[in-house]
Amino acid sequence: MAKDFYRADRLATAGRAQTKQPLGEGGVDVRIQNVSKDFNALPALHDVSLDIRPGELIALLGPSGSGKTTLLRLIAGLDFPNTGTIWFADEDASKKRVQDRNIGFVFQHYALFRHMTVLANVGFGLRVRTGKERWSKKDIDARARELLELVQLPGLGKRYPHQLSGGQRQRVALARALAIEPRVLLLDEPFGALDAQVRKELRRWLREIHDATGHTTVFVTHDQEEALELADRVVVMNRGHIEQVGAPEEVYDTPNSASVFAFIGESSHLPVTITRGQLYCAGHSIGLNREGLADGTGKLFFRPHDIEIVSDDEPALAGSIIASRRTAGTRQVDIVGDGIAEPVTVEVPASHPATIGSRIAFRPGLWSVFPD
Repeated sequence: MAKDFYRADRLATAGRAQTKQPLGEGGVDVRIQNVSKDFNALPALHDVSLDIRPGELIALLGPSGSGKTTLLRLIAGLDFPNTGTIWFADEDASKKRVQDRNIGFVFQHYALFRHMTVLANVGFGLRVRTGKERWSKKDIDARARELLELVQLPGLGKRYPHQLSGGQRQRVALARALAIEPRVLLLDEPFGALDAQVRKELRRWLREIHDATGHTTVFVTHDQEEALELADRVVVMNRGHIEQVGAPEEVYDTPNSASVFAFIGESSHLPVTITRGQLYCAGHSIGLNREGLADGTGKLFFRPHDIEIVSDDEPALAGSIIASRRTAGTRQVDIVGDGIAEPVTVEVPASHPATIGSRIAFRPGLWSVFPD
């Protein structure tokens, strides 16, 4: 019977060894291959494929109905694909039951047993094992105590879930998921039930735990900030498809579609015409050009902070300010006019003399154009 308990020093060393390995090396831990899933003839996933590397922390990000939770449930074995396969390394797990996949699952609402102590909750997955995999009560309790230390809840083993804060309960839920040494750790909106400040604290903590343990981890979120801060790679989903997969910087800075640009971070967009690589708005040059752009119409996307204020006599976007609001050390202003029919938002220094009714001209710095 295994007694290789979690030790903070062992975990830190093992985690560093795994995370030092460049992503892309070491093979594939989970492979989703051409997976589709329908519910009562309603499509949820369409021909989805994704490789997840050993020790990687992947975020499934998308709006409600994008298919991210369905994909997580298929990995867990809580549902089964209509077509396609799910591999754990070289093993086809597509038809395996959840109890045969050795998955650690953390739910949004903790799913702790209210009648059990914290220590009993953490050790539950080990207590229900049978045969040669069964552990003694002494070893289970020792494992549970060490995990409570790992999640920074030492000495709380005798309490019950109702005696803990929401953040503490989620830590217990993670400790319970880790107790079985899962092949893959899955988290479904793990911080969705917590207030903003606790979410921020637990995000940093979860990344530290991941780096220490080195588990292959997949978490679902609709919170862009959460995905960009935590993940090694972000998988952006929409309407049952994967639209883009990449490092957080790649997905944020170079979205590959209009829907990804609109969903990730704040953005503004407006219609433009492209002629020989030059961009025009309402027939006026706006001082932007890029080789390789096909002639025609499209939408220009940019982020409020990625702009340069210019003089009104330069080729640029320009209009009148219809709204202004202070946001920490900056000010966001909404602009219409000069071909800008729908308001666009730009960010200026808090000291900028922009007032409602005044005119402002600007050019985007980082921008993308997508054809109509």
